[in-house]
Amino acid sequence: MDEGTDAAASADFVQSFARGLAVIRAFGEGDAQLSLSDVARRSDMPRAAARRFLRTLETLGYVRGSGEGANRTYALTPRVLELGFGYLSSLSLPEIVQPHLELLSREVGESVSAAVLDGADIVYIARVPTRRIMSVRITIGTRFPAYATSMGRVLLAAAGEDAAAAAVEASVLEKLTERTLTDAAALRRELAQVREQGWALVDGELEPGLRSVAAPLHGRGGAVVAALNVSTSATRDSVEHLVEAYVPALLRTAAAIDADLRLV
Repeated sequence: MDEGTDAAASADFVQSFARGLAVIRAFGEGDAQLSLSDVARRSDMPRAAARRFLRTLETLGYVRGSGEGANRTYALTPRVLELGFGYLSSLSLPEIVQPHLELLSREVGESVSAAVLDGADIVYIARVPTRRIMSVRITIGTRFPAYATSMGRVLLAAAGEDAAAAAVEASVLEKLTERTLTDAAALRRELAQVREQGWALVDGELEPGLRSVAAPLHGRGGAVVAALNVSTSATRDSVEHLVEAYVPALLRTAAAIDADLRLV
């Protein structure tokens, strides 16, 4: 059995709690409001069970219901932020990074973000958007597969060859666009190049027309703790402009953030 199966089989594993979290995660796929059927399908459980969890979460204030009968829909409330706030605040990363992101965004005139690695995904912890350049709305806590993003490749590369190879093997290398790199060997070679040059460029692999460059952020001990990126549209910026204009600005900002993080 794999690690997840072992955990589920453990006597210490509380299945009802895990299923309740699955209901909350069902709302993380782009839709603000879901029907009972939507929640049941996305959390892979019977409608009756999904209904009980939704009613419990509604009573606790984490979910808000509206409408009646078959037309009733559910939405998360701001109270769910409490579940992740302890982690974000303990990092102190968002507060340190945010002012630098704002300066970099003004300098390059593009959207700028910071993210951390969580398994095979990146999770956004700070962001300064200038315009909407993706079909999905990116907010704090948004997750994307690391293998197809510039920040993800920076973070995977920083994990070292063995850890990066393991993360690639554990990832579902889905072809998100025609450009998405899904060959594991080719992806490992790409991570080696990122590790050597110190930054990553992804061109249209997460979403068509989206280009981004990213650099690592280092904590007090020198380990990579997060990544910083600049994202733009292929219709506005060439790859050459990203490398010539944005990478130097990106690396300067990363160095400034590193200096602040060394003081924490």
